[in-house]
Amino acid sequence: MRPRLLFVSNLFPDAGEPYRGLDNVTLLHHLRDRWDIQVLALRPSLKAWLRGSQSWRPRDMDLPLNPQYLPVRYVPKLGGVFNHRLMLAALRQALPEVKKSFAWDLVLASWLFPDGWAVTQAVKEPCVLIAQGSDVHRYLGSKPRRKAILEAVSRSRAVITRSNSLAALLTKAGAGPAPIQPVHNGVDVKIFHPGPPPAGPAKTVLFVGNLLPVKNPALLLRAFAKVPAPARLVLAGKGPLRDSLEAQATELGISGRVQFLGPLLALQIAAQMREADVLCMSSLNEGLPNVVIEAMASGLPVVATDVGGIHEVIDQPWKGALVPSGNESALAAALNEALTKPLDRARIAAYGQTLSWERTANACDEILRRALKG
Repeated sequence: MRPRLLFVSNLFPDAGEPYRGLDNVTLLHHLRDRWDIQVLALRPSLKAWLRGSQSWRPRDMDLPLNPQYLPVRYVPKLGGVFNHRLMLAALRQALPEVKKSFAWDLVLASWLFPDGWAVTQAVKEPCVLIAQGSDVHRYLGSKPRRKAILEAVSRSRAVITRSNSLAALLTKAGAGPAPIQPVHNGVDVKIFHPGPPPAGPAKTVLFVGNLLPVKNPALLLRAFAKVPAPARLVLAGKGPLRDSLEAQATELGISGRVQFLGPLLALQIAAQMREADVLCMSSLNEGLPNVVIEAMASGLPVVATDVGGIHEVIDQPWKGALVPSGNESALAAALNEALTKPLDRARIAAYGQTLSWERTANACDEILRRALKG
């Protein structure tokens, strides 16, 4: 009989938000042949104060994971000191019903605060936590959140981090005694793979990500303005900065060389990666972004700011280049070099193809089974 795993997190997709928590749902699908899995997807929202005000429908492909969606009362901005307790109250009400049909052996929770804290308080069974990135980078700087994160870790059997740098930050903060174990995300090598060299006359810089301040796309536009024509910049993603970025491109005189594609499906992203000459990330902080690993599996060199765990895979000059965060001139210089002195795409792809989700699932499965045995 296979062990039963209950996954609890706000980072899980639904039909309306198909991109939410893709790394988590992909991992779960790769564990399905080893574990019986049930998902409790948390949905913190102001509307949760009104009973029956919301409903969510899973993506068809996720039906085998039996997802249930749980509205959680939430207060924006000022709720950092008690949102985790609101989540705990919701879990304590919902979990007994879940357990009637699915008596889990182990709980896996992603996002250390508030999800991780609430889960470790709500269940008696062993728990494993996943640290995603921003839950460590942003929340360790807040005293109440830091306290809750360290308490959650202390009540867990293990913590999986998406990068070595996240593990180091948690360790430095005093997290323990649970083992903190870095496991890089994988890549779907059936989707992200190399193709023929780009054939277009103009070199292409590709950005993939949400148009948010933490991704710092304004820095990328300023750096790209120093890249000579006819090079072009393609941005795939959505976010509140789009209008201001379009205006900035016009002010910089590069609007004719900048294209905003909006959000794309994985197959469309993969096609863009095969057609581009370099992927650029200008972030202020990161864990280890999936897009970096996907680019490498596609044979695409990476130029990025040296933040989070990116240096753990872009660790040799033949893979790309890292520059100090916020350094516009250094980013522009690295982009110009990448476009004028192309790297060995076949070598990059050969490395990237080894970073599969199967490898990631094997590592996580081993951690989960050790935690189950205590």
